[in-house]
Amino acid sequence: MFFRRFGNTATIEETVLPDRQEAMDVPAAHAVLGTPMIGPFPDGMERIVLSMTCFWGPERRYWQLDGVYTTAVGYAGGITKNPTYNDVSSGSTGHAESVLVVYDPEKVELTALLAIFWEYHDPTTPLKTFGFGSQYRSAIFTTTAAQHEAVLQSRDRYQRRLTDRGFSKIRTEIAEAGEFFYAEAGHQQYMQKNPGAFCPSGFCQVSYE
Repeated sequence: MFFRRFGNTATIEETVLPDRQEAMDVPAAHAVLGTPMIGPFPDGMERIVLSMTCFWGPERRYWQLDGVYTTAVGYAGGITKNPTYNDVSSGSTGHAESVLVVYDPEKVELTALLAIFWEYHDPTTPLKTFGFGSQYRSAIFTTTAAQHEAVLQSRDRYQRRLTDRGFSKIRTEIAEAGEFFYAEAGHQQYMQKNPGAFCPSGFCQVSYE
């Protein structure tokens, strides 16, 4: 059950922000890859949604990977439809800042995408990462049954490595993807437009060595 950050006595209906009617207006093409950010995507492409703290840094890491068709940042795993950045940051929508990755499985394996995920942030921190709130929580939202099973197997492999090195349990939320809501245009490919910007992602990694 989801509650407002500073209270735990209200019901979910009383705490969640109301839906917005209009979807976010985002650029038609990816600023780096030149590919469409909104589907339908070409046949054979697969989608996965990954949440690992601030979405700026992870998006850049994924668009740099060969075999990734397109990426976009947005909000997933929550309740409010068409939320804004401020809505999500309030802790009152249930969403996590997320990266939509559309990839060609013939060119890049899911294991490569998941390796970036597990190694780019600390998945052992409950509910939040880097101390900023539940919108920065660790989560993977899958789009096929086979993908979901592969994610669970990947989690278990990394957990064994973490356990051997004295780390705690992985707390990553793993669930079937619901609707992905695109973030405002100014957040899309943000690290390309603002290469010197600070992003918490990558400052809280777990060592698997």
